[in-house]
Amino acid sequence: MTTVLVLNGPNLGRLGTREPDVYGHTTFADLSEHLVDTGRSLGLDVQVRQTDHEGEMVGWLHEAADLGCWVVLNAAAWTHYSIAVADAAAQVAHYIEVHISNVYAREPFRHHSVLSAKAVGVIAGLGLGGYDLALAHVAAELGTGATG
Repeated sequence: MTTVLVLNGPNLGRLGTREPDVYGHTTFADLSEHLVDTGRSLGLDVQVRQTDHEGEMVGWLHEAADLGCWVVLNAAAWTHYSIAVADAAAQVAHYIEVHISNVYAREPFRHHSVLSAKAVGVIAGLGLGGYDLALAHVAAELGTGATG
């Protein structure tokens, strides 16, 4: 099975308790389990990770670049200002930028992404289902049996 890294940035480990009106009540652990199961059904080996430390995210993106694997990336707040994360992501052959909320309907500072220009695509505002859509797209691109 092809490995796909689902990488999540700061505060996403607090899903279920952080602003549930924006991010919902599903915990990060539940999301992770769901994405691994979804990946398996799509013929993908999904590894879900979360960090509040920018250097760790940069290291994971370097790992993905070296492995040549796809990344589903929710860089959270780093999306809007981290040149380090953007430079590391630019080395990844294929990544999809995901946001749980519609960042364009929120504060103005969230309207700009330093990641989007190099992303295969951007999914925003579709809740946790955005991750499922990203994985389905990866599977379709790899021909692992998914459609969409």
